[in-house]
Amino acid sequence: MVRRSFFRQLVALPFAGVASSFGQGTPHKSLNIMMKSAWGSDDPTKAAFPFLHGLALSEAGHSVQIFLLGESVSLMRKSLAGAVVPVGWPPLEQTMTKVAERHVQIYACGACSRARGVLQMDLDQWGAKFGNPAIFVSLVEWADRVITE
Repeated sequence: MVRRSFFRQLVALPFAGVASSFGQGTPHKSLNIMMKSAWGSDDPTKAAFPFLHGLALSEAGHSVQIFLLGESVSLMRKSLAGAVVPVGWPPLEQTMTKVAERHVQIYACGACSRARGVLQMDLDQWGAKFGNPAIFVSLVEWADRVITE
């Protein structure tokens, strides 16, 4: 037993300095982050990730934009967002409301939305817009730019 405890401490030693450097208020560079998702209600936890992570990144001071395509555009329907409950998290609707309050721009693929009956009024409640391949490319380029402060 003593040997196992010693080896655990020995293995953790190189990481001690790394762990202590987190959360010390060191200034960080603000990033442009574009998140893309195609996960829908068939996997609630994965469907929630771009919103959960986008919210956390926005709260940390980064600029975030989300592009949804495929099945994920259906999440723009408020009734579906309320029914999607990721494991260990509140219903997706609550997270999406917070994302919208932080003015994180959400784009839903227009062709994917039309194919699934997602309407402008569905997007309006989240401040979302229809997207297309040109917008997708512009978001990738936006995220690749360096922010100078």
